[in-house]
Amino acid sequence: MAERIIEVENVSFSVDQENILKGLNFSINKGERVTITGPSGGGKSTLLKIIASMLSPTEGVVSYNGKNIADINPIDYRKKVSYFFQNATLFDQTVRDNLSFPYEIRDEEFDETKSVTMLERVKLNRTYLDKAVKDLSGGEKQRVALVRNLLYQPDIILLDEVTSSLDAENKEIIYAILDELNEEAAMTILSVTHDEREINQADRVIQIVDGKVADK
Repeated sequence: MAERIIEVENVSFSVDQENILKGLNFSINKGERVTITGPSGGGKSTLLKIIASMLSPTEGVVSYNGKNIADINPIDYRKKVSYFFQNATLFDQTVRDNLSFPYEIRDEEFDETKSVTMLERVKLNRTYLDKAVKDLSGGEKQRVALVRNLLYQPDIILLDEVTSSLDAENKEIIYAILDELNEEAAMTILSVTHDEREINQADRVIQIVDGKVADK
């Protein structure tokens, strides 16, 4: 029997009396690859941020492994459910500074060997560790940010239009590592996208129209 990892129960979200999400109900199983589609402005990214515990629903509950995420320590939750932004945000001076961060928040020593291995999986070599963030291309920044998210593999990765601004080569590199982690390690992937390849790769597509799950 499939193991539910995320459950969205009667979730609504309003801001300034505008109803952005309206009574959403669905669940996601462990290891499943689910894509959220729909017209722009329909509430897709808002939904993803609620599942990421970056926004709180006006009504309803999001549960992770059967527990309301509002009752889970946000830092602990974000170690398990990782949100990946549309445009990579890197900080400090170098790639090493960014890849050290997941270790620092866990009070652990930086694992350079693992970091290099992960960089190589996204077609960046060891020399990138000490490259300045300001000297990276947009595609390189996105790949470094993905490595930062995956050094400690989350149970779920939430992807918000992460390939929309990338060229074909960078898209394929990111697709490849996500494919591997989904197939080899049963990592659950929930993505908001208009990209046809991502939609076709999904086990299931959820369409959000005017803040509601559209009938199939």
